[in-house]
Amino acid sequence: MSVLRTPDENFADLSGYRFRPNYRESRAGLRMHYLDEGAPDAPVALCLHGQPTWCYLYRKMVPAFVAAGMRVVAPDFFGFGRSDKPAEEATYTFDFHRDSIASLIEALDLKRITLVCQDWGGLIGLTIPMDMQARFERLLVMNTTLGTGDVPLGEGFLSWRAFSNSKPDMDIAGLMRRAVPTLDEAEAAAYAAPYPDVRYKAGVRRFPNLVPDRVDADGAALSRRARDFWSKQWDGKSFMAIGMKDPVLGPPAMQALRASIRNCPPPLELADAGHFTQEAGAVIVEAAIKSFAG
Repeated sequence: MSVLRTPDENFADLSGYRFRPNYRESRAGLRMHYLDEGAPDAPVALCLHGQPTWCYLYRKMVPAFVAAGMRVVAPDFFGFGRSDKPAEEATYTFDFHRDSIASLIEALDLKRITLVCQDWGGLIGLTIPMDMQARFERLLVMNTTLGTGDVPLGEGFLSWRAFSNSKPDMDIAGLMRRAVPTLDEAEAAAYAAPYPDVRYKAGVRRFPNLVPDRVDADGAALSRRARDFWSKQWDGKSFMAIGMKDPVLGPPAMQALRASIRNCPPPLELADAGHFTQEAGAVIVEAAIKSFAG
């Protein structure tokens, strides 16, 4: 397997990001990066990012979780951030990503977990608690869905997938500034820092094409089983935040997801937020912690 590793100097002095890197090597010899902030014995916020981002996405939420007495573990999926990046797109499958996160949870022996997820962090992450029920207590979900394969993909997503496929060397900084107009140039550049050139973007390119679009697609059966779990078996607390300006996974998709999550209360609607909800920062954490305590 040909594997790329972004040079450490690419991550020096990133805007608003002062977190120490942590690494774990998988059985396949791939190195996964993750943030680990807060007291080791505290309840865990497991924060999963999506495409084309990395754990930099959570930089505004990490301090708020820690201030609330939580430990934050925020991994970079393989192919993203400071994690290793296999060069072949075929390496990246639904199970490859899911197994890597499940293995990290087991290796770190994470317990009392609040799953915090958005975009692919939800597509993958929402399929994990059903097989590790004793480890998970709460859910904080933002602008995502389950890829069950039995629901037609929306026009917004199909347009995004076509756009992504047409841009093998995606301008990640430019994309993030269009999606989050409040980002400055330094923040946008930080999102692009892990990807020095087109060779490093195989994982970024692959994600849109992994969304299950038929009932027998990879991950679809798992996602249908997860839908049943969240609707019938989940007995933890849930909180939902919606970036209302998201054209792909905005209010309609999130209300459909909410209907599949047992006892999920009315969502926090962020009128000025788009797809990358985490950029709203501490307000989400504070609202979720208040809801969980109610």
